Amino acid sequence: MAGLLIYLAGPGRANEHEEPHLVAGDSALMAWHDDSELNRDAALDIANALDRAWQFYKTEVDGGHVFHCSLSLAAEEGQFTDQQWGAIANDFMKDMDFTEDGGKAPARWVAVRHGLSKNGNDHIHIVASMVRDDGTKWNSWKSKYKSQQIARALEKKYGLTELGTVRAERGFTPAEQAKAARHGLPEVERHSLARKVRTCATASTDEAEFVRRARMEGLLVRPRYAAGRTDVVTGYSVAVRPRKGERAVWFGGNSLGRDLALPKLRGAWESTPNSATAAVSEWNAAARNRRPVNPGRETEQPSAELWTKYAHDVSALREKLATTPHGDHVAWAQAARETSAAFGAWSRRIEPTPGPLANAARELSKSAQLRRYPSRSTVALPSARGATMILLAATSKSDRAAYALLFRQLAQTARVIHDMHQATDDLRRVRGLAAAVTAASKIVEASATEHTITAQPTTIEALREQHPGASEEALRARLIAERSRGGSPIPTTLTRPEMTLQQAGSVRPEQPHQNHHPKPGIER
Repeated sequence: MAGLLIYLAGPGRANEHEEPHLVAGDSALMAWHDDSELNRDAALDIANALDRAWQFYKTEVDGGHVFHCSLSLAAEEGQFTDQQWGAIANDFMKDMDFTEDGGKAPARWVAVRHGLSKNGNDHIHIVASMVRDDGTKWNSWKSKYKSQQIARALEKKYGLTELGTVRAERGFTPAEQAKAARHGLPEVERHSLARKVRTCATASTDEAEFVRRARMEGLLVRPRYAAGRTDVVTGYSVAVRPRKGERAVWFGGNSLGRDLALPKLRGAWESTPNSATAAVSEWNAAARNRRPVNPGRETEQPSAELWTKYAHDVSALREKLATTPHGDHVAWAQAARETSAAFGAWSRRIEPTPGPLANAARELSKSAQLRRYPSRSTVALPSARGATMILLAATSKSDRAAYALLFRQLAQTARVIHDMHQATDDLRRVRGLAAAVTAASKIVEASATEHTITAQPTTIEALREQHPGASEEALRARLIAERSRGGSPIPTTLTRPEMTLQQAGSVRPEQPHQNHHPKPGIER
């Protein structure tokens, strides 16, 4: 207890603690301590008071007798006053059954406030003894779940942005954050691994291909076998190749993302006796650090024509989502997962280090993870899996129009997911998606020249050979249209008739593109 209170009253790991003081506590402690700035001596006095019942009764508590949690606001929600935080802390501890309101002896507790976190979040720390004043133990059964439910109720009571009860992403530890800062990484390893695994899984048609793709991305992969078996794989873990002198840190699929557990991934792959046998062979090769057994699609070079085909597949997905009920959480999660994977593949293709495209992939991945999955793991939707596959093939290039069309359809699909969150009042997801996809579009626009095929200049002579029966006027019009195909890889919004013309590959001079944006927001 003393060490924790001294830390909370001290400068913090990055000198982020400013004016640490109490904003609430049990009645006995608050009678002796006010809201003055805490120093080491005051912190030790409070720690001794919190420990008194535990020291007197010698009550044994499995895992320790100290309860510690933090309550935090999102940075965009600003700051609360000490009085507001005090009210929230009292409500929280009452509902967590630390006070006498439940008919039991109270437990000693305090709430400490010491400025914003490094990410700009206003927050408080609550520290309590799990031994009550009469020596009985506070009941910690399902305390984490109970605290989350209480937090949701407090968000509603105090007019805060309510976190969704349907979706939630995996968090990361302070040690992971410290490691990323130590090595100068733009993100924690957990997020980088999750994006790569989601991308490889979505681009694959079966489990064996997934294992091979993950290894191609430089990941260390190992299977988890059923007890006493080496032919039945029940799970997996992955790791980034460690630096010299360091050990690999392994993450299970479920710890990377709720949608990345092996049973969830298997629901989207074809499953036959032959594919199961091939998968076990690849898992065994990965476990022994041997070469892939039977390389397949991941080594092939997709043709440039597939870019347009897969763009149309994404368009079909977007149109289907437009008529999908907002309550069909499985369908929306599946679409978000595939769209996130496509953005992740695009990030791998053009970003030397994770940037706006990687951030867009992460924001979409938050919509892909459900707190609870029903028995129906997948739904019949048009797929964006082909887009992920072709984007992972780094040497595959397209013309500028197909490059632009694919990204445009992905951005519009992200917009539909954004609109779904807006309709269900999930404002945090709305803000995150809007900013992320807008930033990503600028990166893709800047990358078009380097990552597309440079077309040879079209001449009137070449057009005469291609269209021997066309008039000179028609040929000159087509020449103008062909030479104007360059420009931004993010085309303006098209009306439905113009969309048909573009997909057919013909552009008429008397029907110029319209600069019409029916919905402002994340789509440029």
